[in-house]
Amino acid sequence: MQDPRDCPVSTTSPQALEHFERALWRMLSFFGDPVADLDVAIAADPAWSLAHTMQADFMLTLTEPALVPKARHALEAARPHLGHAVQREQLHFAAAELALAGRWHDASALWDLALRDQPRDMLALICAHLFDFYRGDARNLRARVARVLPDWPADDALYPYVLGMYAFGLEECNVYPQAEAVGRRAVAGDAKVPWAIHAVAHVMEMQGRHAEGMSWLVSRHADWAVDNGLSVHNWWHLALFHLESLQTETALRLYDESIGGSSASVNLQWLDSAALLWRLQLLGVDVGPRWTALAAAWADPIAHAGYYAFNDVHALLALLGSGDAARADALLVAAAERASRTPHEAAPDNQAMAAEVGLPMMQGLVDFSRGHMRQCIARLLPLRVIAHHFGGSHAQRDLIDQTLLAATSNGVDRSVGRALLNERRCAKPLTP
Repeated sequence: MQDPRDCPVSTTSPQALEHFERALWRMLSFFGDPVADLDVAIAADPAWSLAHTMQADFMLTLTEPALVPKARHALEAARPHLGHAVQREQLHFAAAELALAGRWHDASALWDLALRDQPRDMLALICAHLFDFYRGDARNLRARVARVLPDWPADDALYPYVLGMYAFGLEECNVYPQAEAVGRRAVAGDAKVPWAIHAVAHVMEMQGRHAEGMSWLVSRHADWAVDNGLSVHNWWHLALFHLESLQTETALRLYDESIGGSSASVNLQWLDSAALLWRLQLLGVDVGPRWTALAAAWADPIAHAGYYAFNDVHALLALLGSGDAARADALLVAAAERASRTPHEAAPDNQAMAAEVGLPMMQGLVDFSRGHMRQCIARLLPLRVIAHHFGGSHAQRDLIDQTLLAATSNGVDRSVGRALLNERRCAKPLTP
């Protein structure tokens, strides 16, 4: 059989393929739970390895340490059926095994091989795209999609989601006008494409178009805010637009209603909560007990330290904000210890991310929280040019500059603050 994009599959069950396709759409659109549909696909054809492999893919793309054992179990369920899997499915299994081992770069290289043979292999494209984001590989966020985009017909049902990926890649490569145009094109039809909406929001954030950004997200509210896995992140973007206009009460209200508390349940959402509270605190806003609640909700960050440096940095913010200096120190020690292990004992990609960016950034944030502003500036300032090496977006990594500005505003190295402000005012209009 073949899927709707002419990619070969080894299943002979139309029902299994139908539910696999629905799970793939959920993974692209963030609407609903792909695992539930994959369970149905597996029940229809237990011997189809790709359905098991995709369960592992989805769990791993959440960067959630607690899901790693489940991802490993899914791959073990796939392994006995590889003998009658088509070559494409065997390649997917090998890529997922590499991702499971923390070799995200190598996994992305295999997904790229799959895309050379099958440019419309959407599972390979979305997995590689997300791990390009987590690895801070802005070039491939754009170029990997560009390498396959001309092979996609515009009438393909999943084409808008390819455009959404391309829009985000263009934005992270600072190609803002084209990114906005592609993002708007992605949502011009009937498809709900929260990733494209999010890409356009990023463009407006980077260009300082904060009032437009608010209007954009509010006008597309029905396409991203209801029962959607990306909703917390898009609410975070809306809060940033309000924050830039010093509408701090509105930002806090958005945190309480849609970002923090019960709205967040995984690392990708908790880090948005921490990033917003930290920015508010830098502006002198008293966020009350929110820090304590966030730190309590975070799922054992010390035990999970060393899995993904970007998450570790934001977990540290929650502990610092809550005043839990002992656990903050323990998290820093655990992250450093796991980054120093030999490659066969730790995820190699994260080791590099932690050593180069994550650990110095964590140390600088600890310095800031303890009032050691000179040490904070000395640690954070060199990271500005390499911070993309540990993942995230321009907007997320702006936390470094905002912390530096707060540190310099305390009367230490004000020339650094002036230089940062000069750079900022050339990139976007002056704001309150």
